[in-house]
Order: sequence, then C-alpha cells, then structure tokens
Amino acid sequence: MMLCIARKLRRIARREDGTATLEFVLVAPFLVSFIIFSVELGIVTMQSAMLERGLDITVRDIRLGTGTAPQHDDIKDSICDNSFVIANCREKLRLEMVPTDLRNPTALDPTPDCTDVEEPAKPLRAFIPGGQNQLMLLRACLKYEPIFPDSMLGSALIRDTNGEVAFVSMSAFVQEPI
Repeated sequence: MMLCIARKLRRIARREDGTATLEFVLVAPFLVSFIIFSVELGIVTMQSAMLERGLDITVRDIRLGTGTAPQHDDIKDSICDNSFVIANCREKLRLEMVPTDLRNPTALDPTPDCTDVEEPAKPLRAFIPGGQNQLMLLRACLKYEPIFPDSMLGSALIRDTNGEVAFVSMSAFVQEPI
C-alpha cells in the first residue's frame, strides 16, 4: 500500500504540465503592482512638473512687468492656463504671496494653505501684491487625488482627510519698475 502511494507521488512530481501556471501566479502580482506604481508615479510627476511650469511662466510674465500690479485671480488664471494637464485647476489651486526684504526676511507659514473640499469659501490667507522693486514670495498649493490610493505609491503619499495629496511649489521674484 505504501509502495503504491510513493509510486503515485513520484509520478506526480515528474509531471511538468502546470509549471507555467505556477510561474505566472508567482510573478503576475509583482508585475501588476509595478505597472500600477509606474502609472501613478507618472501622473504625480507630470502634475507636479506642470504646476512648476505654470508657476515659472507666470512669475516670468510678472517679472517682465506690464505696468500693473498682479492680482490674485489673474495670477491663478495664468498658472492654470500654463499648466494644461491639471484637472479642475482653478478650484484646486491656492495661492499665497507676501512681500519680503532680504535684510529682514518674512517667511511664509511652514504649512501651506491648500484648498479643502469641505470648505470651498476660504478667504485668502496672505496675498499682498507688493510694489515696485520689491522681493515677493509666491507659493502655489494644488490638491490631487491619487488614482490608486491603496497602491504602494498611493499609500506612501501623505494625504489629508479627503484622501488628497498636496503639491507645493514656491517662487520668488522682484517686481520691476514701470
């Protein structure tokens, strides 16, 4: 009886059908998670780069000077127009701008003030247009909801209570005289 069972087990162990299935079952989860990670990382990188691009182009336009002091809505519209892959940019973007002096620096609050879905009507935190030849600090904060929030990257990102991630970009410029 034992000899019969041992012979059947040896015969099963020598069979090679099903080995590809076993390999697929072991490798497929890693491949799928790597693909999800890559897609999420690509989207995060693209949105962050577009926010930086929009802010840089807008600050360059302000620096060149058109003879008028930049206003909050104009700057926000310009940033959103120059960063074209960000969905709902005007609703999700929050700006802070303060004048500063190199001899007596005024820093922005260390925690950026981003939009909150539950509080759509937040007043401006700090937005002072500044005058000619004045050094200005401009910070833009954009909220993004991860596509795969439970994936490796989505769970590693710091999220708020609504599950959104904040992208923060800062720039400094001097307003040119008219």
